[in-house]
Amino acid sequence: MERHTNSPLITFGSKLALSKVHHGTENQLRARKSMTNILNRLVRDEQGQDLIEYTLLIAFVALASAALFIGAGSSISGIWGSTNSTLTNANNSAS
Repeated sequence: MERHTNSPLITFGSKLALSKVHHGTENQLRARKSMTNILNRLVRDEQGQDLIEYTLLIAFVALASAALFIGAGSSISGIWGSTNSTLTNANNSAS
């Protein structure tokens, strides 16, 4: 049996297969470059930096306020107690 390696059908088929392989790798390279570009832009992007800084600042202010309120809780309680007894004495004196 005789083999025809230079048959137009085989040549066309192999060229088509090589073309698909070539385009497949080309598409993969494009996808890699696209992902690399996206990652590079994400790393270099500083738009969200201000938002993070303001969030950290607000968190710090909230924690400091909570610490002050906890520390000042007993003195505020004393002030309200003193005010309450003064108003009670004034009410009793007026009646």
